[in-house]
Amino acid sequence: MGQVATDQFPLQIWSSLVARHCRNMDSRSFHYGDQLGSQAFRETIARYLRTARSLRCEASQIMIVSGSQQALELSARVLLDRGSRVWIEEPGYWLAKAVFALAGCRVVPVPVDEEGLDVATGIKLCRRARAAFVTPSHQFPLGVSMSASRRFQLLDWAQSTGSWIIEDDYDSEYRYESLPIASLQGLDTNARVIYIGTFSKVLFPSLRLGYVVIPPDLVDRFIAIRGAMDICPPGFYQEVVTDFIGEGHFARHIRRMRVLYRERRSALVNSIDEELGNGVEVLGGEAGMHLTVALANGARDVEVAERASRQKLWTWPLSRCYAGQKPRQGFVLGYGSTAKADIPRSVRGLHDLLQGKRNSK
Repeated sequence: MGQVATDQFPLQIWSSLVARHCRNMDSRSFHYGDQLGSQAFRETIARYLRTARSLRCEASQIMIVSGSQQALELSARVLLDRGSRVWIEEPGYWLAKAVFALAGCRVVPVPVDEEGLDVATGIKLCRRARAAFVTPSHQFPLGVSMSASRRFQLLDWAQSTGSWIIEDDYDSEYRYESLPIASLQGLDTNARVIYIGTFSKVLFPSLRLGYVVIPPDLVDRFIAIRGAMDICPPGFYQEVVTDFIGEGHFARHIRRMRVLYRERRSALVNSIDEELGNGVEVLGGEAGMHLTVALANGARDVEVAERASRQKLWTWPLSRCYAGQKPRQGFVLGYGSTAKADIPRSVRGLHDLLQGKRNSK
């Protein structure tokens, strides 16, 4: 889960850009840079986000960070105090919960249904939460997209309570049944949304390059916290990615990967249907680089995942995405780095493990 098809990355083009920038380094390349990041890179990202994700943003609102996890930590330090209550999706992204716990916050798990985060239930549980963390374009891990009515409910709640919304848009480029869904931030007319994006899924994770789109009146606070944490982001790869995008390589790469991941997604869905049948429910197969299968046979996902790992079959237990006491059993299955030809065999292995679990009872 979360792995990309690295063998399909345009390494020759990338290496050429890296070499070019190595040759062109000057004295400025060795000094601290802007705390927000390269101006040229931020302008490039702002243009991309306005076009591809319908964001309302300028380069002056964008801060370059070391991936979405640092963006989340920065946001927590700026927005939240020890003891602040924060809505999180249930089930949801466990590393977000870890960041809020580290900040001393009290998380409030809010259930997710077929329309996304249940805002009405969140209000009943804790109306005065300081913030809400959401993945509205492709909810992690269930894969649903937040409906328009829920989006406006969430924005109304934030405006009426003075709360903040942290939008994690981690893999919105990959949709297979429809065009990419516009961002929540683009609907926000009251500057209550902090938008987080990353290049980990569209390029590669070890690049450690992401960004935060900050409401204008919070930019100085983010800069102050950033200065205390690590002064400024590294500059070299910002320049490389600026050219990678500007010369059209990024758009071509996204188009190729969208076709590849669609093929792998279809192979996985078909294999699950053939091998697992009525024993599971497939969730979130319309987008992204993973889908979720919910178990209907009473198997314990953690136990099965541990047994699967001993056979070099990697699954992520769905139950670990829950903060509450009644987790649903299942698996989050990534297909980004798995060759299409290998998928049926892997699903067959999962079937055998689940069959063995049933026979052992």
